[in-house]
Amino acid sequence: MATRSKSSQRWLKEHHSDPFVKKARAEGLRSRAAYKLEELVERDGLLKPGMVVVDLGAAPGGWSQWVRQELGGSGRVIALDILEMPPLAGVEFLHGDFREDEVLSRLEASLGGRPVDLVLSDMAPNKSGVDAVDMPRAMYLSELAMDFADRHLKVEGDFLIKLFQGVGFDDYVRELRRRYAKVSIRKPQASRKRSPEVYALARGKRAEMK
Repeated sequence: MATRSKSSQRWLKEHHSDPFVKKARAEGLRSRAAYKLEELVERDGLLKPGMVVVDLGAAPGGWSQWVRQELGGSGRVIALDILEMPPLAGVEFLHGDFREDEVLSRLEASLGGRPVDLVLSDMAPNKSGVDAVDMPRAMYLSELAMDFADRHLKVEGDFLIKLFQGVGFDDYVRELRRRYAKVSIRKPQASRKRSPEVYALARGKRAEMK
């Protein structure tokens, strides 16, 4: 128990002295994760005016908030999460589990046949601290997100997802390469150095898998 409280104290200390946390507070953003997205999007020119963007596992809303600001008054930002999320101006929020047909049919109804240009996923499981438990949970969420993009993302669309390096990571990236023309692995500056998280950017969804 002492170790746990020590690591919690270390996390809190890091969190409060983190320049990205301070910057997010100063700029009124909901989470420091927005800066990871900012770096990834700007490096690769992912956002275009008028896009339809779906943000999976969006709460507390840092990514959706930042995308909405960047798109200005154009396009649509649709956020999905099983957790409640306080409203964000210009962001359409669907509360529920996107594995459930009822939630997916609400999404499809709101899209009205319009294809999705960009799928984002910053989802992560609640960590137990045991890799043998956490990695399969994380991979399961990643597979759900890939399946969602398979069904809803337009041909030539892009998919950006947080992944954790470990068992199943290489196979997952291989699956992305079958589906997309170009796959890059990125580690944004706002990602904590000791975190095993990286981001996979899959661009140009193929009409058919390789």
